Amino acid sequence: MTGDTPGIDPGEIQRRIDAGEPVRILDLRNRDEVDEWYLAGSGVSLTQKPYNRFVQATVTDDFEGFVADVEGEGPITTVCARGEASAEVAAELTEAGYDARNLTGGMEGWARLLLAVEVEDAIPDDGEADAELVQYRRPSSGCLGYAVVSDGEAAIVDPLRTFTDRYVADARERDVDVEYVVDTHVHADHVSGLRELAGATGATPVMPAPAVDRGVTYDVETVADGEELRVGDLSMEAVHAPGHTTGMTAFAVGDALLTGDSLFTDGVARPDLERADDAPAFARDLYRTLTERFARFPDETLVAPGHHGEGATPDGSGAFTARLGDCRDLPVFALDEESFVDRITERTPPRPVNHETIVAVNLGRESVTDDDAFELELGPNNCAAAPADD
Repeated sequence: MTGDTPGIDPGEIQRRIDAGEPVRILDLRNRDEVDEWYLAGSGVSLTQKPYNRFVQATVTDDFEGFVADVEGEGPITTVCARGEASAEVAAELTEAGYDARNLTGGMEGWARLLLAVEVEDAIPDDGEADAELVQYRRPSSGCLGYAVVSDGEAAIVDPLRTFTDRYVADARERDVDVEYVVDTHVHADHVSGLRELAGATGATPVMPAPAVDRGVTYDVETVADGEELRVGDLSMEAVHAPGHTTGMTAFAVGDALLTGDSLFTDGVARPDLERADDAPAFARDLYRTLTERFARFPDETLVAPGHHGEGATPDGSGAFTARLGDCRDLPVFALDEESFVDRITERTPPRPVNHETIVAVNLGRESVTDDDAFELELGPNNCAAAPADD
């Protein structure tokens, strides 16, 4: 019966979520799994019912009771971890006369979704039509990465290992050579694609010098504060931005600042993932990054961050960016240094799942298969401190 199950693919469900359209979700995973990681958005109505409730409804022939308290209106989209149990439920509900469809591939299918859009107003229009900044977005974790493209060359910033083939295909489609693959810091929430993408394209892998000093075990070029990487006619200037980690480095390109995990459009990074005991010291560094190191950039600078928050909505072009002046209006910027340190050290969320193993892999101290790398990073990223309006 499940072969005829109506389905909706992750890209389409994400399009509807981003557009704020009503999306009615019936999540069949256990409560603890749903509480940790779920589909969210302004138009999403989510109801959690474990699969065994469906089995009970099948035995008692009580689909009406099973569906009666599912929140929202419109078609029901069933969700589970891999799309198998939810396909069965969607098929049975359809046969019983309900308008239901299954999220193809489940939450793991959603985690394999990577969207790409051009960031508008990032590169000054000087007649170089092929110069652009592309934002890559993984909706399931809020991870954002970038392609800096100019004059037949490209640099890929903060790539995810899971999507190595996608970056290669996109470069081929744009007819550009990937000259650099860059990590802004040692990531703790996802397995980096730095080495795999550099190997697949022949590009130079680049990391900030302080990040390499954390104990990177493989060959990689380093970049220091103020140094530049040339990509076609564009310059990417490294801007030392410690706080989230010692090696966190932003990159100024065109009219944009790729802030990585320092400043987000709706808040700031957490300071406790490199050394939890030193979180206050990292928080002080972050405060100085935001108020001193970024001070030379005008309010009109376009902030292109490394993550977006849960339930955030993109702008009209589909990108997650903000003007630096608007970010400077966030409540955290009104705090003095001591209050800032107290705020973000006291209100950090749980650490990313498997973060210690992920860091070890990204340093080259441990090796994992592609499948294991994907499994390690499933779930929310949790790289931000408390919400900006707390």
